[in-house]
Amino acid sequence: MSRIHDALKKAEQERAAGSDMKRSAPRTKSYSFGSAYEEHVPPRDGGGLLAPEPPRAMDTAEGAALLRKLEERCPARRWEPDPKKLLFLDGQAHALGAEEFRTLRSHLYLLRDRQPLHTLLITSPLPQDGKTFVAANLAQVIARQPDRRVLLVDGDLRLARLHLSLGAPLAPGLSEYLGGKADEFSVVQRGPQSNLFLIPAGETVSNPSELLAKGRLSELFDRLSPAFDWIILDSPPAIPVSDSKMMADSCDGVIVVIRAGVTPYDLAQKACRDFRKRGLVGVVLNGADSRHGYGYSYYDYYGKANDGSGSRKGKSENS
Repeated sequence: MSRIHDALKKAEQERAAGSDMKRSAPRTKSYSFGSAYEEHVPPRDGGGLLAPEPPRAMDTAEGAALLRKLEERCPARRWEPDPKKLLFLDGQAHALGAEEFRTLRSHLYLLRDRQPLHTLLITSPLPQDGKTFVAANLAQVIARQPDRRVLLVDGDLRLARLHLSLGAPLAPGLSEYLGGKADEFSVVQRGPQSNLFLIPAGETVSNPSELLAKGRLSELFDRLSPAFDWIILDSPPAIPVSDSKMMADSCDGVIVVIRAGVTPYDLAQKACRDFRKRGLVGVVLNGADSRHGYGYSYYDYYGKANDGSGSRKGKSENS
């Protein structure tokens, strides 16, 4: 049994026993991706693992033209980010957990060196596992690189939270685009971080599954992808509703966020199985307590479990 299975079973047993130690103890975040590279990765350089330098989106004529159009037509909004949710605000580059996101970023670049990986869906089995926190901070740490542009999309049309982390307006957003009420230039926002763009969820709708079935999400990504190095989609949790599975068909890869001591073992297993044929590239074990000896692993896109190793101190997050 892989280490992530052991960690989840151990956390499940502690939760069933009613132990509250895991909530009061210091937490760590454990990330592992692309373990096939771990014997050959280059040395550290103070900002996470070094990875092959991928081509920039704006190096193509199409990407450069689209970027100019986005800068001209997309409204610049005043954002008021929540410092409790974001690790990479000014002066916080060395916050607890920041190094883990740099390492996660580098592992994703290593994965992209061997498979197409441009649009990335972030989901979790249940609410409160940390998917929105991971999506927002992963987008930020990528956008901090020179000339790397990221489009962050809130795909949770049932309970939007991403705009709260960034302190951005909720609408117009994805629901308006999917419903044919707005074009892509009307829903993309430019914030104070010049390399980071946002499509919020938009106004709440009663029929998100029907909107997704129209196929306009793939169309949106096709239209906008030339201008961005990464598109990161924060989706609804996978177990309660089917939205994330539908969205995964429009993405190149899927990351499942699991919260140690909170996510039930069987539901974590089910979520991973559901996405194995939908581009599952990794699992993030969030909120792990290093004192309990939690390990971590990742599922590569062949659906085979691979053990990782190590654990780093980080910041706990509930969103």
